[in-house]
Order: sequence, then C-alpha cells, then structure tokens
Amino acid sequence: MKRFVCSRCGACCRWPGAVKVTDAEVDAIAELLGMSVEIFLAEHTEITPDRQHLSLREKANGECEYLAVDENGLSLCLIEKAKPQQCRNFPDKWNFPNWQEKCSGEYQ
Repeated sequence: MKRFVCSRCGACCRWPGAVKVTDAEVDAIAELLGMSVEIFLAEHTEITPDRQHLSLREKANGECEYLAVDENGLSLCLIEKAKPQQCRNFPDKWNFPNWQEKCSGEYQ
C-alpha cells in the first residue's frame, strides 16, 4: 500500500476551513504551548459554523495560525508534536478540491 509523503509545501495548512480539535488535542496543544487550557480555549479556538465542535482559529487569510515557514521556504507546523488528527489525516481522510494540483506531496 502506498503512503503519502509530505513535502512540507503547506497547501493543506493554507486551505481555509475548520480544523476540529478534541478535548485531548486541546489539552496536548495547550501543554505544548505552555499555557493553560482556559487561555488556549479563549484565545486560540472558536466554535465551528455548525456549532457542534471547537476548531483552531485561522489567520485573517484563512491559513492555520500555527503555519510557519523556515529559512529554506519549507512549511512548518508550530504544534507538530500535538498536531490534531484531522491534520494528520490529510489527504487520505480529507482533502480539498484539486488538492493534487496545489500540494507537492506524493504517494510512494
């Protein structure tokens, strides 16, 4: 079975939309960032449009607020060690229209 190999292009992190987080993910991200769960919830999450889940906040341009770019132009996840499962599931369990044209990762 082929496995998707990420090239760190950041296309998935730039696609606007809710990144849902579970209670356990909230705890892990808050701990990684060195802040209380209460502060993380208040400052870095929002309720999804369907009012059923919490999601990470986005930058004004729709990017994930935890997307950064290193000195070589490669995308970095600032919360990689606690990255939500939804993010880890790209592109097998979620993707966006024409993602193959925007994403430079590949199946190997």
